[in-house]
Amino acid sequence: MGIYQQQKKVVDPVTGEEHIVTVPTWYGRYRNAEGKVVRVALSTNKRSAQKKLVELEEEVQRIKAGFAHSAEKEMVKDIKIHLADFEKSLKSRTNTERHVTDTMKKVRACTKACKWSKPLDIRATDVEQFLVKLRERAEKPVSIETSNHYLRAIKAFCRWMHLNKRVIENPLTALQLLNNRTDRRHDRRALSGEELLRLLKAAAGGPPVEGIWGVDREMMYIVAAWTGFRKGEIGSLTIENFHFGDTEGPAQELVRSGNVATLDIAPPTVTIEAAYSKHRRDDSQFMHPDLVARMAAWLRTKNPKPGELLFPVSKRSGGAERKTGKMMQVDLDNAREEWIAETVDDDEVKRRRASDFLAYVDKKGRFADFHCLRHTFITNLGRANVPIKMAQTLARHSDIKLTMNIYTHVDAEAKVAAIQTLPSLPAPTLQVISFDEATQAETVTPAPKTPPHKHRPRDKKTS
Repeated sequence: MGIYQQQKKVVDPVTGEEHIVTVPTWYGRYRNAEGKVVRVALSTNKRSAQKKLVELEEEVQRIKAGFAHSAEKEMVKDIKIHLADFEKSLKSRTNTERHVTDTMKKVRACTKACKWSKPLDIRATDVEQFLVKLRERAEKPVSIETSNHYLRAIKAFCRWMHLNKRVIENPLTALQLLNNRTDRRHDRRALSGEELLRLLKAAAGGPPVEGIWGVDREMMYIVAAWTGFRKGEIGSLTIENFHFGDTEGPAQELVRSGNVATLDIAPPTVTIEAAYSKHRRDDSQFMHPDLVARMAAWLRTKNPKPGELLFPVSKRSGGAERKTGKMMQVDLDNAREEWIAETVDDDEVKRRRASDFLAYVDKKGRFADFHCLRHTFITNLGRANVPIKMAQTLARHSDIKLTMNIYTHVDAEAKVAAIQTLPSLPAPTLQVISFDEATQAETVTPAPKTPPHKHRPRDKKTS
């Protein structure tokens, strides 16, 4: 074991003769903690090479004695190496390309802003300052929700390094997500029953928006509001995803013939493939009888080909990336104008224009975009008194708090109805009289006189 220099043959470009020259780099040879011989380039300076080899041998002795951690070597490596390996790890799992890209974009932005060159540089205070700057920057400050997304990404990176023994301890364990309820930039609301009906009517009779015909938008809204599916999930649907009853055979033939089995035999379902589901698993949702009938009639009219996307609104599933929020805004605006035009009373017109009915953004800043149809689906489960655990299952939420606190909306009418279900007050047990009556009925009785205190004579002492 020791240091050495390598030699190699070099051809003279003028004479063509071969010469053996010594490479200026000094190499070291030593045995690692597992007993394997390791060869490593050290330095072009002999003294520096000897010093580095001594340090490596001392580190081996520390590891054998149990005084060194296996992550010490990893913590001084270039952080770009760890980032590249982390990205490969994300891709090796069932993560979508979009998730991998977004996560790595946030992690790299954080490491660059914090000026970390190796894992040893990572500090929780650096991350906190980075997130504060994001939220308080002059141009396009981010919301707390977006700030939390950055924090989740960088914490996932550090957690992965800790699990893979690339850092001794996770430096970001103590960092907590902020309460995003104090700074919601894009809160959503649920549509009322009448709002939803008017939205569907406006869509069916409206012009194409974002390349989607009105009748197709109406059907897409219906599917979203009666299944709770997200945009990307609906964008992946083909006729093969629908299963009508227990009759075997392609769903397309069943739709054409109208031979849809009764729900009592085998409830119809619609299934989202794992590649397009948020939870990376096949998700099946039972279909309401009215949805089955409307869907079958619409499919007979559309007559899609096998494998053809029914609602090509998502690039992720092979369609075009279309702005479903814009579709909702156009259809809501048209429905609202039609609702306002139904009255000729000036005062009523003013009242309707000042209301939030069919508004894309209400006075509280809540949006009625395409994702609000998922909120409507879950809220309608609550309005129908579906048990909260069942609502969580149908919403496909892993956390019941998400179902209750974010997606279930309670309006004023529901609150009034809930208060009215409280038991009646008991009958009063004491007679209640007014203050004047109490004053007149009050009789003042003088306090009894006590006899004056008499001192007992002291007993005379007898001699």
